[in-house]
Amino acid sequence: MDIDEIRFHFVTLPFVREFSHSLKNGNSSKNVIVEVIAQGGEIIGYGEGAPRAYVTGESPQSIPRSVKGFLRDGSFPWSIQGVSQIWDFVDGLPDKREHNAALCGLELAMLDALGKRERRSIMDYFPKMFMSQSVLYGAVLPLGHTSRIKEMIRMIRKLEISRVKIKMGRNLEENREIIETVCSVLEKDRHLKADVNGAWDRETAFKHLPLIAEYHIEVIEQPMAPGDPDIAAVSARLKACNAKIMADESACSFHDVQALVAEGHYNMINVRLSKCGGFRRSLRIIDFLRSKGVSFQVACQLGESGVLSAAGRALSLLCKDALYHDGSYDDFLLKENVTKQNVSFGQGGWAGPLGGVGLGVEVSGSNLRHLSDGSDPISFRRP
Repeated sequence: MDIDEIRFHFVTLPFVREFSHSLKNGNSSKNVIVEVIAQGGEIIGYGEGAPRAYVTGESPQSIPRSVKGFLRDGSFPWSIQGVSQIWDFVDGLPDKREHNAALCGLELAMLDALGKRERRSIMDYFPKMFMSQSVLYGAVLPLGHTSRIKEMIRMIRKLEISRVKIKMGRNLEENREIIETVCSVLEKDRHLKADVNGAWDRETAFKHLPLIAEYHIEVIEQPMAPGDPDIAAVSARLKACNAKIMADESACSFHDVQALVAEGHYNMINVRLSKCGGFRRSLRIIDFLRSKGVSFQVACQLGESGVLSAAGRALSLLCKDALYHDGSYDDFLLKENVTKQNVSFGQGGWAGPLGGVGLGVEVSGSNLRHLSDGSDPISFRRP
């Protein structure tokens, strides 16, 4: 397969309603759709990067700059005979978080194109030892007023979903009110996680301990900012409440994860394709966690399009041993999408393989142009 051109489309994906957490307030997400054009335009593969400054330090504008740097060193496989060339390319790049969303988008587009060329699903390019034919997703609740939380949790109950992630801020009483609202609707058989996005300090975390214990919150995700020296004391107290402490923004690269596992303050890692640099790097992290007996979650960035949702579905299906799965929120979160297919989960949170070749989704050219506000893509051609 000969790659002729790589294009970058800057899309704004509007949300059905505003969705906020401690690091972001907004009603849309800004992502980059990467388009790989091969075989004289006969094959077009799509990938997506969801750059978040508060996660990897990236922006939409940094993605083509990063890829330009990848191309400059001469290792990019413009001609691909097999998937091993993609893996060799990825393995040859520095393990740095500041390029991960860019690498994810480029890797996905190459895999999608290769799958289409070979008439194979991207699932065929990965080991199947931990593969499942279905995945159970959970729901997520934003920071918000009680009336909205009550409306959303009733919809979650109607969908028969029992796994719920609750976004939390610093205010104990507001967090208590949200949890009490959730538990008043989901009276039993509930599994709660709290995602703090690094908003707590030591004192705030300690104030939340009775709340965590009372409502049996199973996972506390990124309670403190990366590098906070008080994480050791906070982690010990949270573990005493029988909660798992999951690293997210602290765990963007393989070396991040190695260091966190060695320290032992976090006993769970959140793996997200765009955050971690695509399939190759995410699966390397997951294999390492398996070898160390450390739990992990397969999740998503807020506001992914159907392209990343399809990739996330594949990763989740490859990881039946993940403790939790978050993702495939497309129709529940996005007002408009770039894909023709709906990649949302179904009743109960269950979802299965998408089928088809490549990622299993088709990008709508008209939607891509519309969501790019008609702006021209940035393009790199084969030298």
